[in-house]
Amino acid sequence: MTDTVLNVSGVSKRFGGLQALSDVGIKIERGQVYGLIGPNGAGKTTTMKAITGTLPLHAGDIEYLGKS
Repeated sequence: MTDTVLNVSGVSKRFGGLQALSDVGIKIERGQVYGLIGPNGAGKTTTMKAITGTLPLHAGDIEYLGKS
């Protein structure tokens, strides 16, 4: 079993001509706690929707417990 719980690599998302996410990468190991902060329009919600699979990606890969 891997110690990596969440691995996000190269994630990109566009809405028409707007690049909402560009090459996002996050790696969370077992036992770590992270927060996602930033100003309005920074892509926090888009990132979370990408991670949960409710928003299709244009590029990148998301693995949870070693599964895509």
